[in-house]
Amino acid sequence: MNWYLQVIRKYATFNGRATRQEYWTFTLINFLIAMGILIIESMFLGTFDEDGYGILYIIYAFVVLLPVVAVNVRRLHDIGKPGYFLLITLIPGIGGILMLIYALRESDYGSNRYGPHPKQVQEEDY
Repeated sequence: MNWYLQVIRKYATFNGRATRQEYWTFTLINFLIAMGILIIESMFLGTFDEDGYGILYIIYAFVVLLPVVAVNVRRLHDIGKPGYFLLITLIPGIGGILMLIYALRESDYGSNRYGPHPKQVQEEDY
């Protein structure tokens, strides 16, 4: 949960780097929260029968939109790619696959042009 809150705190930080652990932990918790909201809405508000999503899900999606984009950009920075590579996801089919490959790649060890390795910075703080 700490990784999720860390990403939310850095909701509009597009510089720096995000490790795989930070990215994937945030993505998993974000997915679980979104599914929980959808289940609650479908059970209690009856939005499952309607076309589209309920208002709670839409509000949540807008609240986390900027943090999701920011953590994706920082994840790309972590592997040495510029943030505008996120636009590759707009290409149907291949774009999502390429972004998944980028998200799964191991971090550039040491510093790159986007900053020091996040794990090294954490170790120096102790």
